Amino acid sequence: MISFFLYVAVGLCLIMLFSMYRVLFGPTVLDRLIGVNAIGSKTVVLLLLIGFLYERVDMFVDIALAYGFLNFVAVIAAARYFHKRKGLYEESFMD
Repeated sequence: MISFFLYVAVGLCLIMLFSMYRVLFGPTVLDRLIGVNAIGSKTVVLLLLIGFLYERVDMFVDIALAYGFLNFVAVIAAARYFHKRKGLYEESFMD
């Protein structure tokens, strides 16, 4: 069972690379925010898988909940900032 969780965790890390591509090369700021949010959501699942691997799920659930809440608040704050700035749908800021 441990090898199953390990394979799922490695697969999840590989899937996170697709979101990282969107964060780095997204054409708009909105694409980058969605990519960051997707990486944060996958990190919460990855933390839970690590909890299963170390057999300390109770501790990692607390960490995952705190990280998920911080991720949600950060993405909402960034989206609100760019919306107020009217830069949410413009070209990327790395150009």
